[in-house]
Amino acid sequence: MREANFMRVRRLNIRIPNRKIIYQNMKIGTIQQRNTADVNSNMQRLAKGIEELANNGAELIVLQELHNSLYFCQVESVSNFDLAETIPGPSTDFFGALARKHNVVIVTSLFEKRAPGLYHNTAVVIERDGSIAGKYRKMHIPDDPAYYEKFYFTPGDIGFKPIDTSVGRLGVLVCWDQWYPEAARLMALQGAEILIYPTAIGYESSDTEQEQQRQREAWTTVQRGHAVANGLPVVAVNRVGLEPDHSAQTNGIQFWGSTFIAGPQGEFLYRASDSEEEIRITDVDIEHSEQVRRWWPFLRDRRIDKYTDIVRRFID
Repeated sequence: MREANFMRVRRLNIRIPNRKIIYQNMKIGTIQQRNTADVNSNMQRLAKGIEELANNGAELIVLQELHNSLYFCQVESVSNFDLAETIPGPSTDFFGALARKHNVVIVTSLFEKRAPGLYHNTAVVIERDGSIAGKYRKMHIPDDPAYYEKFYFTPGDIGFKPIDTSVGRLGVLVCWDQWYPEAARLMALQGAEILIYPTAIGYESSDTEQEQQRQREAWTTVQRGHAVANGLPVVAVNRVGLEPDHSAQTNGIQFWGSTFIAGPQGEFLYRASDSEEEIRITDVDIEHSEQVRRWWPFLRDRRIDKYTDIVRRFID
């Protein structure tokens, strides 16, 4: 893993309702990791990365989608439901202990067993004291070759609700949600201060190099657009490396990494490699969003009286 880029942090100790501290500059840690079939090894390597980031000042650490295991949705297999767990459960205990030990907020991504036959793709935010600050169940569920998520996950029913933490109000969404401007907007309208996307997305081996790069750039561009349209930083953390398809129906997925953090004008604050593991701390000026929204008052100028058709599937 590459050496982290450590920067100094300044804090404003301002008290407001439902919040403990406003950070002018926040240190956000990200872990872009290759996964194996060994769940314990994946989790131990994440624990090591969390420790390194926290020891160098990270206050918020974001992990990739379904980070405990391989991306099992490449195939439809009932045995993969054995990977699911309850929330609270073993993983929230594991990452809760790390959050408490290192005094950090951690955004995790878990395969949730809600009840027999009822499963979700769920992001869980762990507070500094190890408690669960909140969770978000993935709302948009893809069903494409090698991404058979509808077989495993029930669409979320919590809604688009930001999660209040000691480092701010986090608009946590998951992967396929990142293509939908409605999801980002609803988080922003409820006071989210950062948009966060744990992700698992990669190349289809049969596509040309040109097509692969178009897809990667489209993925990056749409999320930078959410930053601009809402005047908020965006954090997208993707996995990296080749994960084989053991059914041999495809050649597997080459996850394209490219974890990035963008500022409220879409500017890159950090962008990772498309092929290597990376652990990084990025300094994000949270207060800059206020200035950007003053310059570009998109929320002021929205024609909310004319958007009723947005809830229709298609307008004939």
